[in-house]
Amino acid sequence: MPLFEVETEYHIIITWAEDQQAARDVVSQAYPNERLLRLTKRPRDTWVISKSALGITGAVDPCHTARDCLAKAAGDKVHAIRLYMQETGADLERARKVIESNMVMGW
Repeated sequence: MPLFEVETEYHIIITWAEDQQAARDVVSQAYPNERLLRLTKRPRDTWVISKSALGITGAVDPCHTARDCLAKAAGDKVHAIRLYMQETGADLERARKVIESNMVMGW
């Protein structure tokens, strides 16, 4: 079954569906009030998130720094965000994204 990436006004949904219409149906059932912006068929078992799309760019490895901040903060997200901002000069939104992304990955 093909993998589809579907973008709405507020979400990006990754779903398996028989065809494009089935993927559209999944989105319309989950988010009936959102307009579909983009529908892309992906290779079966591949899903990639661009770090630049998340605002994570530059020569410094944000994951390494974020994990270090999480370790120093003993897993306290707010404290880790503050540490990340101090160490990298990142703004609050970028620091939050990087720290939360690394928390999900199981720092």
